[in-house]
Amino acid sequence: MPWRSTGRATFHGVVRTTIVTASEPSTVIATAGLTRRFDTLVAVDRLDLRVGPATIFGLLGPNGAGKTTTIKMLTTLLPPSDGAARVAGFDIARQAREVRRHIGYVPQLVSADGALTARENLLLSARLYGIPRAERAERIASALTFMGLADAAGALVKTYSGGMIRRLELAQALLHRPAVLFLDEPTIGLDPIARRAVWERLEQLRRDAAVSILITTHDMEEADVLCDRLALMHQGRIAAEGSPAELKAGLGPDASLDDVFAHYAGASIEAGGNYRDIHRTRSTARRLG
Repeated sequence: MPWRSTGRATFHGVVRTTIVTASEPSTVIATAGLTRRFDTLVAVDRLDLRVGPATIFGLLGPNGAGKTTTIKMLTTLLPPSDGAARVAGFDIARQAREVRRHIGYVPQLVSADGALTARENLLLSARLYGIPRAERAERIASALTFMGLADAAGALVKTYSGGMIRRLELAQALLHRPAVLFLDEPTIGLDPIARRAVWERLEQLRRDAAVSILITTHDMEEADVLCDRLALMHQGRIAAEGSPAELKAGLGPDASLDDVFAHYAGASIEAGGNYRDIHRTRSTARRLG
């Protein structure tokens, strides 16, 4: 299939070209009937999804709706049972290696090593991504500055707050300058100041580097403030999709995203946890921010 460029943007001073399919010039993520079964359980059921370039797209839904399973398929960590998807112009099944080269992924679980410094974590990531040795120091320094971590680069990550850890993980995922960034619950457990610091970095990436970002979240304020478009999943399917304003307007002039969530998912929003559980659930309440 032929490819063509949709545009050029700079990130850390380097020009990057975003590539999508010629047949879908305004689509960076596209799924068609994407399905994942676990024995008799259908976790994701014939999902049709489109995400445009330089877009922050949010997946909402109760626990078990299929959000994380969807991200795992789109990042090639889990093969689909049926259907197809393309990410950054590449087929997730037939071109998984190319997909991985063009994406960044930050899961709920902590991916930074607490026994290393931030700089050491980034150096390890640079090696794993195959970044040329001559470029590593500049990229690491630039990433630390961009994420506001330059002054703490030599400190062990286990001494970091939750907000600092999350920003470091974003830096790790962005070292190879991906076209698409996947974030699973990017700010869960963070205090309001740390949460907004992450939002600011994500908005800057979308605006200045034309990075497309797909996030899952239970935070309705985050979805309302940060996302350009939302898809609300329920039992593996998309129950509603649109901009935050469109979804709220569909329920009435005074509706909130909490109302939208309850209407389409038939469930309440669940979140919680503590810092000791951050490695398992990312739901930290202590030492964050």
